Amino acid sequence: MRRQLLKMLAGLAPVLLFTAIPAHAAEDVKVVYHLADGIDQATRAMGNIRNHLRAEPNTKIAVVANGDGIRFLLAGAKERSGRPFDAQVKALAEQGVEFRVCGNTLAAHEVPVSQLLPEAKIVTAGVVELARLQAKEGYVYIRP
Repeated sequence: MRRQLLKMLAGLAPVLLFTAIPAHAAEDVKVVYHLADGIDQATRAMGNIRNHLRAEPNTKIAVVANGDGIRFLLAGAKERSGRPFDAQVKALAEQGVEFRVCGNTLAAHEVPVSQLLPEAKIVTAGVVELARLQAKEGYVYIRP
């Protein structure tokens, strides 16, 4: 009798597991891109994010910039090729991408807030924001 019960439960395990995973789980993917290395990294990241959204348009994406990674979020910033970042950032923000810049970096580099692109939101500390997004909001970490 006990063996029959165990066999029955073992047979139900895949069904129970499958029904425990929400069908919309693929739509709930959240990703944080961490930029800390300057213009070349930002150039790669913009391409990665565009490709990411083409493949999975429902992905929620946040970009956290600190250190030299904030440079692409400053007015007048351009790729090495001369392509400006402002239009790229604006286009991605219109698709729901959130850009967050480290307030500690701004202060340390004496960058006035007026230099930031309007899409950039200041957070107190970039590393704290990265940890919070991963630990409390379930974001997956990517460093391009």
